[in-house]
Amino acid sequence: MKIKGIRWWMVALVAAGLIVNYLARNTLSVAAPTLMKDLDISVEQYSYIVVAWQLCYAFMQPVAGFLLDTIGTKLGFAAFAVAWSLACAAAAWATGWQSLAFFRGLLGLTEAAGIPAGVKATTEWFPAKERSVAIGWFNIGSSIGALLAPPLVVWALLHGQWQWAFLIVGGLGLAWSAVWLLLYRHPRDQKLLSDGERDFILSGQEAKHSQAGTARRRWPQMLASRDFWAIGIPRILSEPAWQTFNAWIPLYMMTERHMNLKEVALFAWMPFLAADIGCVLGGYLSPFFHRRFKVSLFTSRKMVFVVGALCMIGPACVGLVASPYMAIALLCIGGFAHQTLSGALYAITSDMFGKNEVATATGMGGMAGYLGAAAFTALFGVLVTQVGYSPLFVVLAAFDILAAVVVCLLARNGDSSPASRSWVPVGATAAAE
Repeated sequence: MKIKGIRWWMVALVAAGLIVNYLARNTLSVAAPTLMKDLDISVEQYSYIVVAWQLCYAFMQPVAGFLLDTIGTKLGFAAFAVAWSLACAAAAWATGWQSLAFFRGLLGLTEAAGIPAGVKATTEWFPAKERSVAIGWFNIGSSIGALLAPPLVVWALLHGQWQWAFLIVGGLGLAWSAVWLLLYRHPRDQKLLSDGERDFILSGQEAKHSQAGTARRRWPQMLASRDFWAIGIPRILSEPAWQTFNAWIPLYMMTERHMNLKEVALFAWMPFLAADIGCVLGGYLSPFFHRRFKVSLFTSRKMVFVVGALCMIGPACVGLVASPYMAIALLCIGGFAHQTLSGALYAITSDMFGKNEVATATGMGGMAGYLGAAAFTALFGVLVTQVGYSPLFVVLAAFDILAAVVVCLLARNGDSSPASRSWVPVGATAAAE
């Protein structure tokens, strides 16, 4: 029995894993006001907890990417998912900011495989012209996870204790791991994949993804290359915005906009819904620009990044509005903006690096980004009490616009295969499905 369009089911499976991954990391931010009171944690100490997660996540990303490139997507992703589920559940036993920082550090170490695994899976399963769309769809998992966290945590707070939220998300992660091991296969091993769809996938991939025995650069070689810094610098500049959204929006709404717990549950998920739209729309924008403006696929990815960066002007204006609802609307623009440019950068990474190094490159870029985010968060925890949130949102927008300049100047695609240049209308893929 063959399943029609099974590559899209594989994307859905990856997206489900990212949903659980981001649920685990966003549970803390929503529970923060209650948890900080119960455990007597200050705002500055809360920033240390967030930084502990970010630093561990940052340094583990290239290691996770290397392991995924070495042992494969299936076993690698499953092993990390089991580990992050246990680390998430362990936070329920925290007794102070130090123990909570330790458990969140473990979570950062184990969650680091999520995005590299997603990029690697879509690189395996999709031709070049569909890859930005596939990355957009799997990347909505990050936003959906953040979107589901507020109602889940508030439900746990209203019906029990904050510890329940960490235990529930840990259980969901273990369940997903079992499903992943049962269903995921590489296209060459997937018996449910039709010959027509397999040929469609492989014929549309660049040589560096489709040929056997493709060389893999070592970490020092990659670090010394222009290719790495073309994605690493933009990741350093853009990642602080997303981490600020994930870690600080609920606290911002309660302390600056004076919303109560139920209002946070009603509104805190909205920027992440907008981020979902950015993931998907950004994925489709690349082939649209490619077709409409007659540019290469690679150039179209850069254009999408620029669009996302310019949209970050929205949250930069949050300090100019008095209404909390208008503030939420501007933060929604920010969520949309970041995930639009983030998906474009993942697509650019998959274009620039071969199949045996794409997860490693994604992980190294992620490390650079999260080190930048950790440094910004450490400053954020101090500066927010002195200058407030508004100037810091302006800085985040400036960072993203600068990141767009770097992408446009440095990023280049060394592959010149027809798959990376040609546009095939959507209707032409029907036979492959």
